[in-house]
Amino acid sequence: MTSLPFDDRDGVIWYDGAFVPWRDARLHVLSHGLHYGGGVFEGMRVYDGAIFKLTEHTERLHTSARALGFSIPYGVPELDEAGRELVRRQGITDGYVRPVAWRGGEQLSVSSAGNRVHVAIATWEWPRLFGDTTQEEGIRLGTSRWRRPAPDTAPVHAKAASLYNICTLARDEAEAAGYDDALLLDHRGLLAEATGANLFLVIGGALHTPVPDTFLNGITRQTVIGLAHDLGIPVHERPLEPDALADADEVFLTGTAYEVQPVGAVDGHRYGVGKVTSALSEAYARLVRSAT
Repeated sequence: MTSLPFDDRDGVIWYDGAFVPWRDARLHVLSHGLHYGGGVFEGMRVYDGAIFKLTEHTERLHTSARALGFSIPYGVPELDEAGRELVRRQGITDGYVRPVAWRGGEQLSVSSAGNRVHVAIATWEWPRLFGDTTQEEGIRLGTSRWRRPAPDTAPVHAKAASLYNICTLARDEAEAAGYDDALLLDHRGLLAEATGANLFLVIGGALHTPVPDTFLNGITRQTVIGLAHDLGIPVHERPLEPDALADADEVFLTGTAYEVQPVGAVDGHRYGVGKVTSALSEAYARLVRSAT
């Protein structure tokens, strides 16, 4: 991945309906979304120049905004076309697309009334998140002290910037302890997800995955469940105690950035990259390329 800072690059960003020079796509320090977490975003992958499941992601951006109490002033078709054109202008072949919407700076108080909603889309080349070798060995997860909140305390099904602060806290602590990522439990102490990906355990040849009642039901998660059905792999969505990690033969994560990412260890538990994980990883790789 490039080491260039994200605020100092060449190119263009789609910002409130127009393509502007990358370095000019800025917001004021007194923007409401910066101070009070009133922002939502999406992450999409580009394969062979095409954005995978573009419309599903754009629709979820709108859904997340509604969960935070605001409306995005651009429709799904307009944002879809802006994303496609941005990828074309930037010359992205295999990369990432980041739409984001936030409340502006018309007034600054806990109340958000009167603030304009801004929208931007950026894209950049982005290789595999953890590197190619982790497909053979898997990544290492450490269970975090931070937990996913209850559905009656936060908009847990929105891709809200404010909720990702929990992920940042967990990921930073995990990396400082020598792990690649963190595993989060929910408010009940059940297995939930990693910091940016959904969790799957392979037990006796079947997939077992937590019920997405306290976290985002990822688009990649839903896609992989569909692929598992196509391959005849049983899928069980159920509450999972942490003890289930000891019963698992394989563990993997799914997400737009993660794709299908094998896990080699969780705390003291170690896993191989087995047949089920490999089959789903290969099926997902075929799908995203065939959809272009």
